[in-house]
Amino acid sequence: MIKPIYSITPFTLLDYPDHPACILWFAGCNMRCLYCYNPDIVLGKGKLSVENARDFLQSRKSLLQGVVFSGGECTLHPSLIPLARIAKELGYRIKVDTNGSQPYILEQLWQEGLLDYVALDFKGIGQKHRNITLSDTFASFANSLTVLQKKAIPFEVRTTWHANLLSVEDMDTMVTYLEQQGYEGKYFIQYFRNGVKTLSPLPYTNSRLDPIRLSTEKIKVEIRTT
Repeated sequence: MIKPIYSITPFTLLDYPDHPACILWFAGCNMRCLYCYNPDIVLGKGKLSVENARDFLQSRKSLLQGVVFSGGECTLHPSLIPLARIAKELGYRIKVDTNGSQPYILEQLWQEGLLDYVALDFKGIGQKHRNITLSDTFASFANSLTVLQKKAIPFEVRTTWHANLLSVEDMDTMVTYLEQQGYEGKYFIQYFRNGVKTLSPLPYTNSRLDPIRLSTEKIKVEIRTT
């Protein structure tokens, strides 16, 4: 029996805007982000099957409104779409957390009516993206951004920031890039979590950004602290 899911967070008020939800953490990822704080999920193997997840969702449908598919990278798994169908049949709203490396999966989910919200991780541009993720997937991220905008899929863009990996100038460039791609809305910055196990050891940092200075007329930068 295939077991794509590493674990389940049974309840969250933080991960799906305005909806009580659960999180299904899919094992494995095609990136190796230096600051990743889910190394066990990224490097580990799944422990729960689609059937296990279905039974859980069935048991919680009167208590929850949403399900978050996260990871790892959930869009790598062939079982994501069948599981999304199950969740939608049970009445759940569906949010996908993704690194944007599989734009065609996002498009298929949307075409089937299986996608209500997306959190798109913006790692960096060009060589910065490669340095942080140890992968050559920026073009796929760019395609995902295009898909989300052309299909008018509700989504947010977010970046994890460590001053050793992305400078303030890099962040300016990333905001400009989003503007050039036609993005309008909020851009969430999450500071690196000191003292947490990550894929690669990174030095302590207390550096902070000025969201007002980074913001533009079309893009509002916000610091996400939870």
